[in-house]
Amino acid sequence: MEDSLDKVYKNQSLIYKYILYFVTIGCIVFFFPKGGQFKYEFQKGKPWQYENLYAPFDFSIKKTAEELSQEQETLKARQIPYYTYDTSVADDVFKAYEETFTTVFTQERFSNSQIRRLQTIGDDILEELYKNGIIQGGLGANSAEYLYLVKNNEARRILVADVYLIGKVDLVIQEILKSRRAGQYYSLYQELFFDIVRPNVTYDSELSQKELDDELSKIATTRGSVDEGKLIIAKGEVVEAENLVILNSLKAEFQSELWTANNQYFILFGYTILVALVLMMLFLFLKKYRPAIYRNNVKVTFIFFNILLMVFLTTLVVKYNEAYVFVVPLCILPLILKTFFDARLGLFVHVLTVLILGFVVPNSFEYIFLQIIAGIVTILTVSELYKRANLFISVGQITLIYIVGYFAFHIIHEGNLDNIHWFTFGFFFLNGMITLFAQPLIYIYEKLFGMVSDVSLLELSDTNSKLLKELSNKAPGTFHHSLQVANLAEAAANAIGANAMLVRVGALYHDIGKMNNPTYFTENQVTNVNPHNDIDPKESARIIINHVIEGIEMAQRNNLPDRVIDFIRTHHGTTRVYYFYKKELEINPDANEDDFRYPGPIPFSKETAILMMSDSVEAASKSLVNPSYLIIEEFVEKIVSGQMKGNQFLNANITFKEIETVKKVLKQKLTNIYHLRVEYPE
Repeated sequence: MEDSLDKVYKNQSLIYKYILYFVTIGCIVFFFPKGGQFKYEFQKGKPWQYENLYAPFDFSIKKTAEELSQEQETLKARQIPYYTYDTSVADDVFKAYEETFTTVFTQERFSNSQIRRLQTIGDDILEELYKNGIIQGGLGANSAEYLYLVKNNEARRILVADVYLIGKVDLVIQEILKSRRAGQYYSLYQELFFDIVRPNVTYDSELSQKELDDELSKIATTRGSVDEGKLIIAKGEVVEAENLVILNSLKAEFQSELWTANNQYFILFGYTILVALVLMMLFLFLKKYRPAIYRNNVKVTFIFFNILLMVFLTTLVVKYNEAYVFVVPLCILPLILKTFFDARLGLFVHVLTVLILGFVVPNSFEYIFLQIIAGIVTILTVSELYKRANLFISVGQITLIYIVGYFAFHIIHEGNLDNIHWFTFGFFFLNGMITLFAQPLIYIYEKLFGMVSDVSLLELSDTNSKLLKELSNKAPGTFHHSLQVANLAEAAANAIGANAMLVRVGALYHDIGKMNNPTYFTENQVTNVNPHNDIDPKESARIIINHVIEGIEMAQRNNLPDRVIDFIRTHHGTTRVYYFYKKELEINPDANEDDFRYPGPIPFSKETAILMMSDSVEAASKSLVNPSYLIIEEFVEKIVSGQMKGNQFLNANITFKEIETVKKVLKQKLTNIYHLRVEYPE
C-alpha cells in the first residue's frame, strides 16, 4: 500500500496531466453541437471533386434563408391589420350630441320644425362618422387596401377608405350638409361637433402580430423533394444555384439522420479520437520543444484553459447564430500565449484550436484559412505589448486581414460584388474591438495563474517603486551596482535573443537582501571601517551568503513574481565566498568548504545565466586598476571560465556560442564604462 502511494506521489505531476488531458477532451466534445458530419466538402463556385452523387434517400429541398426572408417580407406587406372599434366612445358622442344640440341651435333663432330637421341631419352625420368609426392620426406604413375592424367581438373586413380620419371629419360634414341643402349651417355644426367628436378606432398591435405570426408559421420551409437514386451533381460540375441548395438540403438531412440513438455514441467516439489526437500533438510539442513549460502544471493548465475558453465561446455562438462566428476574438489566443510564453508556442496552439473548431463552424475551409492567416499576422505584428500603440496597430492589421480575406472569398464564390453582406464587416470590426480586451485579460491571468507578462515587468522596472526606492536609500552602492548589472545583462540578452525585459528586472532586484546588512558589503562602505575585520571569516561568509535567502523572503513579502525571485535564488548558484574561505584556511586548514558555499540552485535559463555572468563581472570589475583592452578581456574570460568549470551553467539552456556572445558584449560594455581610448603615437 505504501509503495503504491509512493508511486502516486512521485508521479503526481504526470497523473495530473492525464486528468487534464481527458477532462479537456470531454469538455470539448460536450461543447460540440449534436449532429453528424457530412462526408463531402463543397463550396459555391468550385467544381464537385468527388464521383457522381446520387440521392441516398428521399429528402425535401429546403428553401434558402433569402427565399424564406423574401416570403416573410411579402407576407408582412400583404398583411391586413386589425383595428378595434370602441362602442362606448360612440355612445358617449351621441349622448353629448343630444345634450348640447339645443345650446347651439336655440329656439330663439330657429323654429321647432327647423330644429327637428337640423337635429336629424346631425344624427345622420354622426351615424355616417361612427358607422365604421374615426381613427386618430394615420394608418401607418401599411399599404393594405383593407383592414379588419373588430366591433362587438366580431371582425369585419372593410375598405381602408371606409374608416374616417379625425382630420377628415370636416369634409364629411360639408358633404352631408351640401347633399341636404343645409350648407349655410356648416359653421354651427362645426362648432357643435368640435368638442364632442372623438376618435374611437385604434390599431390592435397584439392581435395583428398574433395573426402575422400565425401566417408566418404556415410558410413552408421546403420546396419540392428529391427521390432516392436521382443524380444530384456530376463530377466536375460547378456547385452553384440550384445544385448548392440541393446539396445543403442533403447535408442538413444527412446530419440529422446520422444523429440517432444508435449512431450518436459512435459519432461522439469519433469526435473524441480526433480531439484526443489534436491535444496529444500539443503535449508532444511541449514535451519535446518546451520541456520547462511541460514540467510546470500551472502553465500547462493555463494553455488548456485558453483552448477550452475559445472552443466554448465559438460553439456557443454557432449554436446561437452561426452568422456571428467571426465575432469571437480567436486571435486573443496567440496574442496571450505569445505574451506569457513565445511566438512559436502561440502560433502552434492557435492552429490546433482552429483545427478543433473546424468541426463545428460553417464553411470550415474558409474559417480555418482566415483564422490561421489572422493568427500568423498576430504573431508577426504583436511585439512589446506593454506599448499601448502596438496593440491597436496589431488589431487594425488583424481586422484588415479578415476583411480582405472575406472579400476575396466572396468574389470567388459569387464572381461579382452582388449580394455581399456588408454587415459581416461590422462583425470583423467588433472582433477587433473585443481583441483589445487582451490587456485587462492579461492582468486577470497574472492574478489567477501567477504568471508574469512584459507589462508587469515594465511596472517592476520602475526605480521609483517601493522596494527599489528602499534599496536606494538603505544601500545606495548596491542600488548603483544593480543598475549597472541591469544594463550589462539587458545588452547581453538582446545579443542572444533572450528576454531582455525579464533579465533587467531580475538584475534590479537580485541583491535586495543586502538591505538588512548594507555595511557588510563593500559597495556600501563609505568609510574605511570594515565590519568584517571584527568577526571571524566563517561568520562573515554566513552574512554574505544570507543576503540571497533574505532577498528571497523580502521578495515574497512584497509579492514579486516567482520568475523574478528565481534571479535572486540563482545569481550566485553554488559558488563559494572565495575571499573568506581563503582567510579561514589561513586560520583553520581543515575548514569545511560547504560553510562558504551558496545554497543554489544553479541558473536554469538563459536569463538567469546571463545575470550570473553580468553580476560577477560588474562586481569584480571594481577591483581593476588602470584597465586596458587586454586586461578587461582576460578578466572577463577568467570569471566566466571559472563559472563554467564550476558547472554553474549545466541546467541553463544556453549554448557555448551564446556564452561567447555574452562575453563579447560584457567586454565591450566594460570598455565603454571605463572610457578606454586608442593610444595615439606621439
